[in-house]
Amino acid sequence: MVARAREGDARAVARLISLVEDTSPLLREVMAGLAPHAGHAQVVGITGSPGVGKSTSTNALVGELRRAGKRVGVLAVDPSSPFSGGALLGDRVRMQDHATDRDVYIRSMASRGHLGGLAWTTPQALRVLDAAGCDVILVETVGVGQSEVEIAGLADTTLVLLAPGMGDGIQAAKAGILEIGDLYVVNKADRDGADQVKRDLRSMLALADRPEGAWKPPIVSTVAARGEGLDAVVAEIDRHHAWLEESGELARRRTRRARDEIEAIAVTALRERWGDVHGRSELDELAAAVVAGESDPYTAADTLLDDISG
Repeated sequence: MVARAREGDARAVARLISLVEDTSPLLREVMAGLAPHAGHAQVVGITGSPGVGKSTSTNALVGELRRAGKRVGVLAVDPSSPFSGGALLGDRVRMQDHATDRDVYIRSMASRGHLGGLAWTTPQALRVLDAAGCDVILVETVGVGQSEVEIAGLADTTLVLLAPGMGDGIQAAKAGILEIGDLYVVNKADRDGADQVKRDLRSMLALADRPEGAWKPPIVSTVAARGEGLDAVVAEIDRHHAWLEESGELARRRTRRARDEIEAIAVTALRERWGDVHGRSELDELAAAVVAGESDPYTAADTLLDDISG
């Protein structure tokens, strides 16, 4: 499957990502096979509040990148139903313009309750698309709020989309999501209030304390539904990528990304190895000692860890 995915076989790519999502026992072997071929794709995160036009912008951006001759992968993360665990996968529905293009691979992923705007398997799915020969991988997040900013740790370049009517200047200034952007895109720029959004953004960015030589995020206006302004977005993405390479920030970001991924895998493995802590009889004894004042929570936790490790 790895060999076929390297040749651009869409079914092999789909099967590998399914193995990732299902945490298959073959996953370690798959990742080992993919590792020598990954690390070449440019990862672009696209985030913003619900209703700003993320899916429409992603669709238009794919078209612009294809005109530039790039192979494009798209990971569109949809929110999961709290009842069935499934997702509407509406993002993929909006990208049917590229469904027959062999050089575009679109995969919808359910967040399955994972916070941060992504699915927890997104980093491994990225590696599959990277090794499959994609030049650019677009990661569209769930519609996120002020604290769900996980995409900043995953992408080389993070696009934050805004639109008129999505909040006043005070809201823009306090929103955590507006602190992670490498590029700000004011979509639906043909609507009233778009210029005010840009002014609010400029004011906020002017307050940021950046060291000399740091990247200064640009602001681009688009009307994604009509394909307007996307050429400027691609130009700014390329300019940012060039800065990342020249400054050494690209290597630092990717090392940090790999470190976080290793840590997440290790913590998950430790949880599985330890089993269900709540089912251990000594936990009740330790809890009783804490309640009686004979121990404290930290000492009890250390004792529990020693017992589990031993």
